[in-house]
Amino acid sequence: QVQLVESGGGLVQAGGSLRLSCAASGFTFSGSAMGWFRQAPGKEREFVASITRSGSNTYYADSVQGRFTVSRDNAKNTVYLQMNSLKPEDTAVYYCATSGSYSSTVPRQYYYWGQGTQVTVSS
Repeated sequence: QVQLVESGGGLVQAGGSLRLSCAASGFTFSGSAMGWFRQAPGKEREFVASITRSGSNTYYADSVQGRFTVSRDNAKNTVYLQMNSLKPEDTAVYYCATSGSYSSTVPRQYYYWGQGTQVTVSS
């Protein structure tokens, strides 16, 4: 069955960095666009970044542009989110998901989701 397993979350001070990983199995990873989303307490899930099947194109929310980088390794069936210059407002549970063939910023267009990993940024 399809599995998406995130890792790499934790507690970091403002200005610090974390790298999230999402290991995928049960589907054709190289044929699937991937996305990262986050959800803070009391808020809706929001788009963070996405990457096309080959990795040639990436998309970012305005709030993370220039600080976060999404990448993928199709040989390892893994997508990454490098997060630099972290801010307290980046605190959330981070999820990876797949939207099939085409990249999207819309959560409802993603149909497989991981369980999430907590990122907490202290001020």
